[in-house]
Amino acid sequence: MTPLTALTYVLPHRLLSSLARKLAYSTNHSIKQWLIDTVTRKFGVDLSEAAEPDPTAYPSFNAFFTRALKPGARTPDADPRALLMPADGHISQCGPIVDGRIFQAKGQGFTAAELLGSEADAAPFRDGSFATVYLSPRDYHRVHMPWTGTLRETVHVPGRLFSVGTAAVAGVPRLFARNERLVCHFDTDFGPMVQVMVGALLVSGVETVWSGVEIPAYGDAITRKDYRGKGITLERFAEMARFNYGSTVIVLLPKGVAALEPLLGAESPVQLGQRLGLRG
Repeated sequence: MTPLTALTYVLPHRLLSSLARKLAYSTNHSIKQWLIDTVTRKFGVDLSEAAEPDPTAYPSFNAFFTRALKPGARTPDADPRALLMPADGHISQCGPIVDGRIFQAKGQGFTAAELLGSEADAAPFRDGSFATVYLSPRDYHRVHMPWTGTLRETVHVPGRLFSVGTAAVAGVPRLFARNERLVCHFDTDFGPMVQVMVGALLVSGVETVWSGVEIPAYGDAITRKDYRGKGITLERFAEMARFNYGSTVIVLLPKGVAALEPLLGAESPVQLGQRLGLRG
């Protein structure tokens, strides 16, 4: 474990993230422009893909960070059998869920039940498959649907806010099952599908297209929201949620739904809409 990763164990995660949120939403021109220019320069943000390519036009850093893309900047895989990558970023890990366990990094893993906050919720995915996608500060920060689904339930699971960078993923046991997260359950024509929006250090929020801000408010107890019968159906490739700073989204699929793309592996760069897997 690196010294920086070790330090994150003792940092006041929520306080730092709350402060980051205040900065992200500040409309003070000097503050917001310094943040935008610093991130653009340090991480090589490509604003030519943005619907608004002028970095000075954004009213706040958060508006810049959650920027929309130009129409056509991302397109879904043309094969209607393809499940889609939900976000831009890099694959952290992907592959089979083995007897209910999800691989995190060498020597590290966690159970689907720990991730979802429920043994019952995890049961359909026991021998299914998963993909963990890390969004860096340079990436487009909206998360989209891999497949058409009807929202059944969300589960806000409180926790820590460790960094989700490569060093932390390798060094912090069960990281994704420890960080605060929003679990989104969908019903599809092949059965259940889950997308987990994982919070991280300095992530100032998670928002969904159906209810707005979900994180914060930070919580200390698991909170479930039942959406059955509400008719919230999102089409394949439609926007689902967004991060107000970089983090990770995890997709869970039941056994036998699709064969994941064989060339996908740890650190593979990915784009929204490319093929995640192919249904038989």
